[in-house]
Amino acid sequence: MYAYFAYILLSIIVLLVVAILIFFIDRNRSENRLTPLAGLAFGFIPAGILFGENRLLGYGLMVVGLVVAVLDIFNRAKAK
Repeated sequence: MYAYFAYILLSIIVLLVVAILIFFIDRNRSENRLTPLAGLAFGFIPAGILFGENRLLGYGLMVVGLVVAVLDIFNRAKAK
């Protein structure tokens, strides 16, 4: 097994654990809920990791995820 495959697998497992913790722990609190835009950003980052062999596609997906996350931060700041 190649080392990069182990890193990718480990990062996906960590992201899944974080997603499970976000979605299932303390679901009644409304101030910390994941917005659809944040969920979309969360989806682009692992996709960028999965397609990391093709650098242009992998980095492009990560940048899109980062931009969407920043847009979500600005939208939440305006709402308050």
